[in-house]
Amino acid sequence: MRGPALGGGPRMRTVRMRLTVLYGALFLGSGAILLTVTYLLVRHATTAKQVMFRNGAPADGAPVTGPATFPADPPTGAFASKVLGMQQALDLRQLAVQSAIALTAMAFVSVLLGWFVAGRVLRPLRTITRAAQEISASSLHERLALDGPDDELKELGDTFDALLERLERSFRAQRQFVANASHELRTPLARQRTVIQVALSDPEADADSLRAAHERVLAANRGQERVIDALLVLARSGAGIDRREAFDLAEVAERVVAARRGEAADRGLGVEAAFEPAPGLGEPRLVERLVVNLVDNALRYNVAGGFLAVSTTTCEECAVLTVVNTGPVVEARDVGRLFEPFQRLEARRASMSGGLGLGLSIVQAIVTAHDGVVETVPRDGGGLVIRVRLPRGG
Repeated sequence: MRGPALGGGPRMRTVRMRLTVLYGALFLGSGAILLTVTYLLVRHATTAKQVMFRNGAPADGAPVTGPATFPADPPTGAFASKVLGMQQALDLRQLAVQSAIALTAMAFVSVLLGWFVAGRVLRPLRTITRAAQEISASSLHERLALDGPDDELKELGDTFDALLERLERSFRAQRQFVANASHELRTPLARQRTVIQVALSDPEADADSLRAAHERVLAANRGQERVIDALLVLARSGAGIDRREAFDLAEVAERVVAARRGEAADRGLGVEAAFEPAPGLGEPRLVERLVVNLVDNALRYNVAGGFLAVSTTTCEECAVLTVVNTGPVVEARDVGRLFEPFQRLEARRASMSGGLGLGLSIVQAIVTAHDGVVETVPRDGGGLVIRVRLPRGG
């Protein structure tokens, strides 16, 4: 399948030719109108002089202050009028011929200039087209960086560069995600294979040892299922939302917090809740998963004697969910990494949580699918303050 060849193919010649014809037609039309108006003005002026001459006025049209002094010989006046008329016709014919020649010559010159100007105008488009034709996953780092005035073509080039930057970030994140997902799935598979091989290689294996091996395999299998389920949710969130329904963010958050009060008590954490009605619009099941992930994240990455605070409210055009928790100190520069798949800031946090490293990535994907915003700042003394803004419902 061939793309548009702005750099010299048939598509480029058609566009350039059309612009050239347009330039030439505009010049030809404007020149014809100008020469026609000039011709009519000259004709009017010479006709007025001829009429004045016939009436006995001076040929130059100067005002007469006394009686006419021209001889009253009719033959002489008629002959002079006839000669003047013939001279007028000859001058007008010569003017028309010379104007047509000049217009033809200038039309030819305008076509050449139009061809040159069209080429100059389309030059940035040729650059953009060549870049689009040569672009690949390995060359997304290249940029057009168009020079020239800040016009529409410069804006188009800058927009194309911004697109390449977004694509580069997306491809880089995708490669990192695939690598991390492969690692996370390979680990339990390797653990299962090792357990099975050890059990099979033991000549004195009995029912109890084989049962223990099977239990370890099942535990690793459950870990795989958790990773796969999380990946499916992440993919579903990234695909966007086809249908939006009304929901109350306060009801969703209250239900999630109520289901986890027992776990919070087991961990020695206090729970604070303040739920104001917060009508939203979106996919209720994904929103519930968002709240679950935020609350679970706040529970897992916490400290003994700490607390968890969940609240909902509204702003002018959004429903707001705020989750605050105590926990390890998080540097501001590391906040962005928390929302990347399979990213754990340190081994201590990973050992504390037992999580997969996908919770906040799923949160980010769900918020993006709802056209919302998630804001995260480190809390003084440790922990995080996460605020999610979703589109407000009716």
